[in-house]
Amino acid sequence: MWLEIGFGGGEHLAARASENPDVDFIGCEPFVNGVAKLLAAIEKQQLSNVRIRAGDARELIQAAPAASLSRIYVLYPDPWPKRRQRKRRLIEEETIAQFARVLRSGAEVRFASDIDDYAGWTLRRFLGHPDFAWDARRADDWRVPWAGWTPTRYEIKARAEGRPSAYLTFRRR
Repeated sequence: MWLEIGFGGGEHLAARASENPDVDFIGCEPFVNGVAKLLAAIEKQQLSNVRIRAGDARELIQAAPAASLSRIYVLYPDPWPKRRQRKRRLIEEETIAQFARVLRSGAEVRFASDIDDYAGWTLRRFLGHPDFAWDARRADDWRVPWAGWTPTRYEIKARAEGRPSAYLTFRRR
């Protein structure tokens, strides 16, 4: 089972679900327009392996059984750029500890952002957690999207505005 947190318009989640019919997907999104877009894609593509949770993913993660997920995607989360807002960021120590609890050994967290401060923030927090390892082997690893990558609408907009993305993979030990 794979979880995508904040799926936006659902284009990435629908693409992954279509390519992986034997994997069950859960998508969490707080905004109704994104939920509606993914529902339309599910119907159009006849995807039977996607479930949607409208609302905050943290509640679902807290309720999920231990070692129940094989992958978590966090793609272009709200960066809350002002210093006083950073406590609202999804990636923080408590959330990472919850990720560790619900992920199987060897499972992945895939994080993407065009905000270099948030990418650095995320890297520092995952590197500081004993249950995760960063998979990068070469300097370029964090600049190259994952194989079969489907860019999100937000990523396309960021590229058009000249903002490159960081792609980080953390493996559950």
